Amino acid sequence: MHSATKRPCGEGSLDRLLPSVSSTGLSPRKRTTSQCKSEPPLLRTSKRTIYTAGRPPWYNEHGTQSKDAFVIGLCGGSASGKTTVARKIIEALDVPWVVLLSMDSFYKVLSPEEQTLAASNDYNFDHPDAFDFDLLTHTLRKLKQGKSVKIPVYDFTTHGRQKEWKTVYGASVIIFEGIMAFADKKLLQLLDMKIFVDTDSDIRLVRRLRRDITERGRDIEGVIKQYNKFVKPAFEQYIEPTMRLADIVVPRGGGNMVAIDLIVQHVHSQLEEVREITLTHLHAYSLASAHQAQPLPQTLSVLESTPQVRGMHTIIRNKETSRDEFIFYSKRLMRLLIERALSFLPSQVHVVQTPQGEDYEGKTFHGKRITGVSILRAGETMEPALRAVCKDVRIGKILIQTNQDTGEPELHYLRLPKDIGEDHVILMDCTVSTGAAAMMAVRVLLDHDVQEDKILLVSLLMAEMGVHSVAYAFPQVKIITTAVDKKVNDLFHIIPGIGNFGDRYFGTDAPPDWSDEEMDEPSY
Repeated sequence: MHSATKRPCGEGSLDRLLPSVSSTGLSPRKRTTSQCKSEPPLLRTSKRTIYTAGRPPWYNEHGTQSKDAFVIGLCGGSASGKTTVARKIIEALDVPWVVLLSMDSFYKVLSPEEQTLAASNDYNFDHPDAFDFDLLTHTLRKLKQGKSVKIPVYDFTTHGRQKEWKTVYGASVIIFEGIMAFADKKLLQLLDMKIFVDTDSDIRLVRRLRRDITERGRDIEGVIKQYNKFVKPAFEQYIEPTMRLADIVVPRGGGNMVAIDLIVQHVHSQLEEVREITLTHLHAYSLASAHQAQPLPQTLSVLESTPQVRGMHTIIRNKETSRDEFIFYSKRLMRLLIERALSFLPSQVHVVQTPQGEDYEGKTFHGKRITGVSILRAGETMEPALRAVCKDVRIGKILIQTNQDTGEPELHYLRLPKDIGEDHVILMDCTVSTGAAAMMAVRVLLDHDVQEDKILLVSLLMAEMGVHSVAYAFPQVKIITTAVDKKVNDLFHIIPGIGNFGDRYFGTDAPPDWSDEEMDEPSY
C-alpha cells in the first residue's frame, strides 16, 4: 500500500497530476447534492434493468419479511472508487432489487458559525463528528428490515439539507458506502459484509481534485488546503485503521474484477437461502389449502346477496355481456361496495340543530382523513365510486406486477399522499385470487406507517384462498367484497370467476392463455 505520508505532494506537482477536464472528452457530472444512489429508480446494466426504489416481495405467510436484506458496507478513503466498486458489484450480482446508500447524504446540518468555516475550507467534513450517525443507523436498520425510509439530500454548495427528502425502500441487497462506514459500532452490527477499497493516495487526491473543482465549484487552492488540513490526517487517523475490520480488502478499486467476483459469489449464496423461504404461488396455494376447511374469517364482510346484487353479478360474469353493460353494472356494484366499506369507519356522536330548531343526534367520521389507494390498473376503476361518496378524498396508486421468472408479485410504482400514516385507507382492487398482490399492497401501507386496523381492503370478487391468505397475514385488516368464489384453478384464476376484469373494462384483449399472474393488474 502506498501511504500518503510517503508521497508528499506540493502544489507544483499537483498541477502535473491533475488531468485537464476538457482533455477527457467528457462533460463533467454536476453533482452539487448528495445522492442516495437509489435515485433515479432505474439502473440499467448490460443484462437487466435493476429497480432501486421498489420493494422486493420477500415476505412470508405472516406478511412480514422472511429475512433481513443483505447489507454490504463499503469503506475507503475519499475518492477511492467506492461507488465504482458498488456499481460493479450490482451489475455482476444481476438481482432486480438493490439500494445503493451513500454516507454523503448524512452530513450534519451546519450552524451559521460552521457555515462560515466551511466557506473558507476550514470545516472538517472528514471527521466522524461531521456525520449524523444516529439518523444513519436508524435509516439503515429500517432499510434492512424492508421498510421505507426518507433519506436527506445534502447540498454541498449551501452545506445544508434540501427541503425535500427522498423516499426509498429496502431491497434484496443494500450497498452502503462512505469514508466512515466502519467508524460506528452500531452501524457495523448492521453490515453482513465489510469491504475496504484500498486505492493509492496519489490517485485518490487526483480524483478528489477533479471532483471538487468540476462538480462542486471549488477552487484548486481551497481543495488542496482542505486535503492537507483535514482529508489526509483523517484518513490516517480514522479511515485507514478500520481496514482491519474488513472481511475483504479490494486493491485498485473497480478494476479488480477478481475481488468483485468473489464478493458476488458469496452474496449469491446468501440470497439463495432467502429465496428458499419466499412466498411463491406454490407457498400461497399450500397456505390457503390449509385453511380450506376453516370458516371464513370474521374480518370478512360480504355484501348481502339481494336479487339486485345477484342480478348484477349475473350480468358482469356473463362472457356475452357487452363492454358498455359490463362497465355500467360494475360501477353500480362498486358504488354499493364503497358505501358498505364506509360503514366500517369509526364514528362519533354529533348533535346538530335542524331547520325546525330541534336537536338531532347524528354521527360524524371519527378520524384524521380517508385516503383511497388503488392497485393499478383494475383497482383504478373503483376510484370514481369512492370520489362520488367521499368529498375531496385523497387518492394513491400502487402498481404491482408479477416477476415472470419467480412468479412473485413485485412493486414497480408507488404514489401515496403525504402523511398517509395518519389516515384510514381504503385499498381497492377489483379481484383477489391468491391474495399475493393484496398482501404486498397492505405491506407497503404498513411500511408507510399506516396502522393495520385502519386498512380496509375492498374488492368486487374474491376467492376463498385470497380471503384466508390476507386474513391470516393481517388479522386486523377489514375485508369487504360483493362475492366470494370457492375455487382457484391451476392458473390461479377465480372459478367460476369474472374473467380478466381489466381487459373487459378497458376493452383490451388478453392472450388466449392469459394468466392473472401475467397482467398489470393480477387478480391475486
